[in-house]
Amino acid sequence: MNACVIISASLVLLLSLLLSLHLHNNHNESNWNNRLWYLSSKSSFSSGIAADLLVTNGTIYTSDSSLPFADSMAIRDGRILRIGNYSFVQEMSGYGTEELNLERKVAVPGFIDSHVHLLFGGLQMARVEVRGVKTKDDFIKKVKEGVKHMKEGSWLLGGGWNNDLWGGELPSKSWIDDITPHHPVWLSRMDGHMGLVNSLALKIAGVTSNMQDPVGGTISRNENGEPTGLMIDSAMKVILSCIPEVSIDERRQALDRASRYALMRGVTTVVDVGRYFPGSSLEHSWQDFEDVYKWADLSGRMMIRVCLFFPLPTWSRLLDTIQKTGRRLSQWIFLGGVKAFSDGSLGSNSALFHEPYADEPWNYGLQVTDMESLSNMTAQSDKSGLQVAIHAIGDKANDLILEMYKSVASTNGKRDRRFRIEHAQHLTYGSAAKFGEQGIIASVQPDHLLDDADSAVKKIGVERAEKGSYLFQSLLSSNALVAFGSDWPVAEINPLNSIKTAVKRTPPGWDKPWNSAECMKLTDALNAHTISAARACFLDEDIGSLSAGKMADFVVLTAHTLDDLITQEASSVIATYIGGVRAYP
Repeated sequence: MNACVIISASLVLLLSLLLSLHLHNNHNESNWNNRLWYLSSKSSFSSGIAADLLVTNGTIYTSDSSLPFADSMAIRDGRILRIGNYSFVQEMSGYGTEELNLERKVAVPGFIDSHVHLLFGGLQMARVEVRGVKTKDDFIKKVKEGVKHMKEGSWLLGGGWNNDLWGGELPSKSWIDDITPHHPVWLSRMDGHMGLVNSLALKIAGVTSNMQDPVGGTISRNENGEPTGLMIDSAMKVILSCIPEVSIDERRQALDRASRYALMRGVTTVVDVGRYFPGSSLEHSWQDFEDVYKWADLSGRMMIRVCLFFPLPTWSRLLDTIQKTGRRLSQWIFLGGVKAFSDGSLGSNSALFHEPYADEPWNYGLQVTDMESLSNMTAQSDKSGLQVAIHAIGDKANDLILEMYKSVASTNGKRDRRFRIEHAQHLTYGSAAKFGEQGIIASVQPDHLLDDADSAVKKIGVERAEKGSYLFQSLLSSNALVAFGSDWPVAEINPLNSIKTAVKRTPPGWDKPWNSAECMKLTDALNAHTISAARACFLDEDIGSLSAGKMADFVVLTAHTLDDLITQEASSVIATYIGGVRAYP
């Protein structure tokens, strides 16, 4: 028999064997896919099949510790064939191969945003925007402009306000009642844990001075016991349940807007924790999955990769879905895990602390979810093999979740579970080390420290703010996996700014870093937005670094050296590629 035939038959047999093993082991789907692809690509090399694209003459930071830098890479069928120096890569050039000359500019792996509310952010882009408003008068002016052309009786929706920008005074219904007599209003605070309504909205929701605060929430009241119009954490449900549901078309348009915006910033993958906030419906995430994401995938309208997290109380529903479809629905949609809330936020004085707030000595914050039920749902989810992520901002909330995770892991036994704590903003002494000891992922958002720097001193005092806030370097030193995100629309999607913030830690108006001991190295910060972010959601076999066999998601920057990312004000995204295809501009 001809030797070539024997070799070809052997290769087919090997590929068939690997494929059959893959079908019997869905948990390792992406890993087997990579190996099958790698073997077939090796065969392609020998048969003379050329790369689709050569990326050359660049400073490529790979986020791969085995080859941190390269100047060229070859791409075919959406994945990286080779990466290294030009002479090694150019062997893959052939008929039809295109070349992208980077002209010595920096290229990095596509940024992964580890925590966004993608559709909610897209919806907010089309609503009243009060982000960045710095005076009471400008706040009122924005609302007045918003209702000008609205149909009587329709809800005025929007948000993004930050009372710290105008000195700390919280807004009240009296600010907007006179200009919104015929329009119920809901304007969420930037952190999503507090919202302002007018008197008409309170009337529609049946909120009176006699209404009791719901568990895990607060209805703000004045000295006479009258509602001020501010609803905090779980109390928001009273209002949110009265707001008409957003149409399918509006949500589909929101996905399009949000995806294009992410691509402009170099984001190729997001971990979407959904339209799930304290007080919101558990169904929103599932409705968006069915009505928007599946539709966009089947109709070829997906532009970025998404890893979806669903509300923890619906864990069994997610388990059923994964058992039917697998974790990977397509190259665009991955089913991640489940998410819950432990406490509120610092800006809303509802983050849970061991010690009281300096500006409210009676207030320790809110425990949004009962710990017994949170522990039970976490244990059940983990036992079923689902990844669990829990929001914790205050130091007590973080301690409670760390202890709960430890107990669940001990009960359910050893496995690669990758428990996540979302935010992990304020920690007690020694808690950072526990992340590393227990293998807990710190999913953090560097740009939040820019918003919190001044207010944290007022709310928890200088010593607590300095010693326990945003301990990125301490977490890294404890061998914890640190993954970066934005929490958009709470903060902007802007990985380059987040990286710079983590390295410099200098808030607006400050002339020195906020706790310089916690400044990160540039490469560590880059990894936190790429390979570490991929590992944090079990996608590191496919994305997160520019390595042979992985998806060819990368970003071309204006910078010519890595240091330019933090020394130049104008470092920005020139182009974003997904699967080797330019997606922006």
